[in-house]
Amino acid sequence: MADFSLKGKVAMVTGATSGIGRRQALALAQAGAAVVLTGRREAQLQQAVTDIEADGGRAAALPADLGDRAELPGLAKRAALPFGPIDILINAAGVNFRQAVEEITLESWDRTLNLNLAVPFFLARELVPGMKEKGWGRILNIASLQSSRAFPNGLAYGASKGGIAQLTRAMAEAWSRHGIICNAIAPGFFPTELTAPVYENPELLEKLAVQTTIGRNGVLPDLDGLTVFLASPASDYIAGQVIHLDGGFTAK
Repeated sequence: MADFSLKGKVAMVTGATSGIGRRQALALAQAGAAVVLTGRREAQLQQAVTDIEADGGRAAALPADLGDRAELPGLAKRAALPFGPIDILINAAGVNFRQAVEEITLESWDRTLNLNLAVPFFLARELVPGMKEKGWGRILNIASLQSSRAFPNGLAYGASKGGIAQLTRAMAEAWSRHGIICNAIAPGFFPTELTAPVYENPELLEKLAVQTTIGRNGVLPDLDGLTVFLASPASDYIAGQVIHLDGGFTAK
């Protein structure tokens, strides 16, 4: 029987203040993991901790500016203080400026590629030694529909998410032999802060729903099953994959 339990595991979730990251943190806690929530906005992190604890789970807030790569080694060490060494890392923090090609600046390009692509690698690399000691770990990246196709005003974001797909494969090649499994979820359209401009346009939102085979856009609970599966021993033989959680958007 497949083992979907995360009891005894410790997870770290970046971008846990809202949206996909927050929902994934809740799902991991419900499956038994102790969860360290990381992001810039402390009040939102503390509210998520309160929600998890009210549901019987264990969680701790770790406010941090992930965009400062120099802080990542210290952040990785602090993440182990509340519950012990990290077993599961979810890289959900991200940014999308939605700029036309002519509007992209060196600063916005660097911020996008840094937070969306560089930080997931360098943070994971800090946590891998602890996972190696246990001979078990999970790294779950957040890819995108734009990992495999282009959208308007998404050049920098799409480049970063295309990179995440390859980073996921390369992580799997580097670390799977040590029992550290890396995969990625590529969500379709979910109601988050990053997709707020889409959800403010009912006509576009309906068009996107029609593009799916299921006939609707995502709701945050749709993330729960795949997140827990890929974080659990049940996914022991799945590595280096980008799994689209998009209601069949990419099937059409």
